[in-house]
Order: sequence, then C-alpha cells, then structure tokens
Amino acid sequence: MPLVTTEAPEFTATAVMPDNTFKDDFKLSDYRGKYVLLFFYPLDFTFVCPSEILAYNKALEEFKSRNCEVIGVSTDSHFSHWAWKNTPIENGGIGNIQFPLVADFQKTISQDYGVLLEGGMALRGTFLIDKDGIVQSANVNALGLGRNVDESIRLLDALQHLEEYGEVCPANWK
Repeated sequence: MPLVTTEAPEFTATAVMPDNTFKDDFKLSDYRGKYVLLFFYPLDFTFVCPSEILAYNKALEEFKSRNCEVIGVSTDSHFSHWAWKNTPIENGGIGNIQFPLVADFQKTISQDYGVLLEGGMALRGTFLIDKDGIVQSANVNALGLGRNVDESIRLLDALQHLEEYGEVCPANWK
C-alpha cells in the first residue's frame, strides 16, 4: 500500500543527534507541527551516501527556514553513525552534520516505509511529511542513484504553496 496521503509510520529508535549524543528514544512524532524530510540511505562509510548527506547538511538552513527538519535513517547501528560523523570528510567521513541520524538496526523502520531490501539494506527513500504527520511525497531510488536536494526543496515549497493558497503545482513548478 502506498504511504502517500497516509499517516507516516511512527517509530522510536536510537539516533545520533547533531551534538553527537545518543538519543535512545528518538520519535518521529516529536516533530509534529513541523515538516519532516525523512530520508533512508543504504550504508554508512560508502560512496554515494556521504555525497547526499553532505548536500542535505549544506542545504539545512534552507529546510529550517521552511519549518522543515531533516532526518536520515539507515540500518547501521548508532555506533556506526557516530563513528562516521567523527571521521573527517577527507578520510571518508561526514564530519559534524547537523541533523539526526537514526539507527534502524532492527530494520523495522525501513520495512514499515517499504524501502528494505532482502539483504538488509535500505533503498534511497525520501519521504516528505507534513505538519500533521501525513506523508505527502515519497520517492525511492535504486542503490546507485543519488538524490537531488534541490528537488526536495522544490517539493517542500510546492506542498507549502498548495497548503497556503489551495493552488495545485503543475510540472516544473517553482
């Protein structure tokens, strides 16, 4: 069943927070009242994933200025996330990114969002969730296809335009 127009599956998991602390009871529902860009990526310490994470981090203020929080999820442990964050970018790490990385070590979150592969990795799923916790957009890419952060921002702008003015947003709307 498609998730779009339904309530985003709730989860509680351990996350590595922007200040590098572990939050054992990280909940999606704690972000109600804000837009959420929830994205899944295959694995820490890989090749395409850091390019996406660094791009989302670079654009983070664009999201925050639109009342949107960015949250990353993979099936790695929170220890792996922490190690990756604490590895310098020039050594294959992601440095001090400023959004949470959720550890879906049990793989239930990835399964609930329909992005879990048989081998235990998540596909590159991107979910735009509105302030009421409803999934408004879902996009899933194959492992080798990176995302376009500008398109994520455009979709967020389109959703907010639709909510504010009741006007639909045709192809290539900006």
